[in-house]
Order: sequence, then C-alpha cells, then structure tokens
Amino acid sequence: MRTSLRSILSATALFAASGFIAFGAQTASAQAAGSAGSDARMQKERAACDGVQQDRAACLREAGAARQEAGRGGLTSPSPAREQVNSLARCSELPAAEQPDCEARIKGGPRTTTEGSVMGGGVIRETVTPLPPQPAPAR
Repeated sequence: MRTSLRSILSATALFAASGFIAFGAQTASAQAAGSAGSDARMQKERAACDGVQQDRAACLREAGAARQEAGRGGLTSPSPAREQVNSLARCSELPAAEQPDCEARIKGGPRTTTEGSVMGGGVIRETVTPLPPQPAPAR
C-alpha cells in the first residue's frame, strides 16, 4: 500500500511540475501575439500569481521569464501526441511492477478518474482495478 501511495504522490508531483511548465508555455504563446496584448497578458498573469499555490515571487519570475522567452520566439506548445509521450515517459522512472498501472492512469479509460488542476496544486489520476476475492488462509 505504501508503494502505491508513494507512486501516486510521485506521479502527482511530476504532473504538477509539468503543469507549471505548461503554464509558462501558455503564458509565452499568448504574449507573443503583440506588444500591447503582451502587456495586458502580463498584467493578467501577475494577478493570477495571487491565486496559485506557489511562492508569489517565484510565480512573478516565471511570468517574466516566459514573457522574455516568448519575445525571442523560444516557447512553443507541444502537440497532444507529444504531451502523451512525455507523460508516459514519466512512468519509466517507476519500478517495473508499477509502470503498467502508471500508464493506465495516463491513458485513462472507463475505470480512471481525473480531478484537480495544475493551478489548484496538482492533477490527481486514479485507476481502480478490482481484484478477485482471495481465499482465506488455512489454519
């Protein structure tokens, strides 16, 4: 049970970290639209830093860095296929026995639920796998 909880928490932390990167990429994409739009977008992002579970100074630094990188055309948004590949690559860091469960959470399916958001502190994915009843041990 501890290993499963540890892997869920590890996966959650990885998803949250990737979300902050995606937040910066989205920020930069929007800022590249133009100087006037860029300033307005920067103001929105600075206001958004008040509502995230991240140090405000770090949030403001990230928003400024994203704006600067967008001005150089250095930020792009990955395709959905690339995002899927990146997500599945995170599963390879887990022990081999836990990798199939991680991949099932990423790919989703009828028994997988997703809740939360990066802005809210993390995305939690849960896949429920029913197990057949185990016979009682003989005494």
